[in-house]
Amino acid sequence: MPRYQGLPASPGIAIGPALIYRTQKVTFTEQRVTVPRAEWRELQQAIQKAHTQLTALEERARKMAGEEEAAIFEAHRLFLDDEELLAKLRTMVLEERLNAKAAVHHAFEQYAEALLGLEEEYFQARAQDLRDVAQRVMKCLEGEGDDPSVESAAEPVILVAEDLTPSDTIRFDREQILGIVTARGGPTSHSAILARAMGVPAVVSAPFDLNEIRSGTLAILNGSTGLFSVGPTLHELEVARREKEEWEARRRAELSQAELPAVTKDGAFRAEVVANIGSVEDAELAVQFGAEGVGLFRTEFLYLQRSTMPTITEQVRAYRRVFEVMGERPVVVRTLDIGGDKEVPYLGTEKEPNPFLGWRAIRMIRERPDVLENQFMALLQAAGQVTAAGIRCDLRIMLPMVSSVAEVERAREIYEEAWKALEAQGKALPEKVQFGIMVEVPSAALLADHFAPLVDFFSIGTNDLTQYTLAVDRTNERVSVLASPYHPAVLRLIEMTIRAAHAHGKWVGLCGELAGDPLAVPLLLGLRLDEFSMVPSSIPTIKDLIRRWSLKGAEEVAQGCLRFGLAADVIEYLKSQTPR
Repeated sequence: MPRYQGLPASPGIAIGPALIYRTQKVTFTEQRVTVPRAEWRELQQAIQKAHTQLTALEERARKMAGEEEAAIFEAHRLFLDDEELLAKLRTMVLEERLNAKAAVHHAFEQYAEALLGLEEEYFQARAQDLRDVAQRVMKCLEGEGDDPSVESAAEPVILVAEDLTPSDTIRFDREQILGIVTARGGPTSHSAILARAMGVPAVVSAPFDLNEIRSGTLAILNGSTGLFSVGPTLHELEVARREKEEWEARRRAELSQAELPAVTKDGAFRAEVVANIGSVEDAELAVQFGAEGVGLFRTEFLYLQRSTMPTITEQVRAYRRVFEVMGERPVVVRTLDIGGDKEVPYLGTEKEPNPFLGWRAIRMIRERPDVLENQFMALLQAAGQVTAAGIRCDLRIMLPMVSSVAEVERAREIYEEAWKALEAQGKALPEKVQFGIMVEVPSAALLADHFAPLVDFFSIGTNDLTQYTLAVDRTNERVSVLASPYHPAVLRLIEMTIRAAHAHGKWVGLCGELAGDPLAVPLLLGLRLDEFSMVPSSIPTIKDLIRRWSLKGAEEVAQGCLRFGLAADVIEYLKSQTPR
């Protein structure tokens, strides 16, 4: 049978008939209109119609998946309320005399391209949301719009598509979807988030040709491994059914204990298991899955899709919402990390030959110290307001892309100045704030013993650390296969960082994809990693695995891993290990 290896997006195993789903995209011809005011009125009506449809989808998502998933469509509606976007559309239609469909496509695509240019996969996935809204408006311009009514199938199916928008995903009843598999998309897309919220197994980026699969063909989808198989034999079907029963029993056990701490079975070590988030909706999902806090709160969303810096008041409002959701749980906030792979005029970023090695993150501090100062001011005020309201906010601020001790020293000076300024104004401040750095550049790991006296904690970003250690561009398909976090050089830098930090009484977290990989649990546990930070849905599984290992057993595995010279050998070794 044809087997396609994709990326796991939502855990679980589905067995059933495939249903080919093709999204009908609006086509258009760019042209100049003779009556621009009439064209503008039609566009305004289409936007209002799209607004109404999104309200209906928001309510449907609320009932099917939950409040945080409903917020996906609330965010879609907010795109249509964005003053800058509306002004851009107005200019294109009234001044440039562009037809409405072309204006919608170009305006939304500009924002989508900006998101795609960001290194973080999380923000790249948001480009799909923008394009989803654009298609909705363009369909409304055709007089129909994207009907929010429920799609129906004769029996429960595995939905097979080139790609799915959140609107596509939510239009099916949960009872009718056994699983979802797409040839495109990523695990952080909103469609994948919806699938996880609805408990639907999902696989993305499976390299199949939609024309080679027929609706009704029996298929097997494994959302835990990313494998999608079409036309199984009786034996393969029997094996899949047995695996499905075992997985469901195991998942029920994990979820029932998601709130319990991650303590090794010998009681010798407790790790914190926390979440990577980029919005208040993610924070709510994290709590639902038993997160003990947030290990990475990305703040770039506040700075995108705008032409001016977000005000301190705007930032305070956004940060406070997340702090309120997390309560007294620790929240590690990463300061702004927007680099030269995109142009943000108000920040002074420009296109650079090697953007990931360029002017980004903490490196902006020399030319634009005001950016970091404003963010410090906003974070301290937001945490202070929450604390004053009776919640002991545990704020931890983290600097990205640090490579020099001087950068940390300067950042701490700006931080102290911000604190004193707020104190002089009589502003409420949090009781305690931790100050840390990300270890993403090899120099930060190599000099961890020098950084340790200046910080309270380290957080290892293995995605970037791998890229910079191995000189591999993860976005280049021809070499991305070389970028393994299991490479011995990367593992030695992780071990070096943890050892240096602990020698100075400082704790270490890890917020790259490695932290949420079940295979890596004994390795990281054996290195005595203090904090594992990951996508919320992985938390119950990682907690369960940590509880299955003894510290001594994990330490033996970690030392075994450090003896290898090839990433492939490390991976094979880890696959052969069982909890002990």
